[in-house]
Amino acid sequence: MMKRVHSVCLIVGVTSLLAVGRPAFAEDPTFAIEFKDGTVTPTRIEVPAKARFKLELKNSGKTAAEFETRSPKFEKVIAAGAKSSLVIRTLDPGEYEFFDDFHPQAKGTLVAK
Repeated sequence: MMKRVHSVCLIVGVTSLLAVGRPAFAEDPTFAIEFKDGTVTPTRIEVPAKARFKLELKNSGKTAAEFETRSPKFEKVIAAGAKSSLVIRTLDPGEYEFFDDFHPQAKGTLVAK
């Protein structure tokens, strides 16, 4: 009986350590991008290289917007008046263009440093 109790305690302890080892979404650096009928703000955002971060995407416009990058490939459609988010697991140092695929003139750059 005592061996079973120790085994259960060991399993619970190891599981707890594994759960604590990874930061929660709330701890990820977060950057906001706003789309509005063919414009994007800001047009240049510095993000951490080789680290996880979150993009909060807001569409204040009256038409849908689509956050998109070509390399690496990310896409996220945001309905008019809606919000969404996108977690980027890692980017190598460099500059990455993003744009609104529904309004190609709306462009910006993620700068990973």
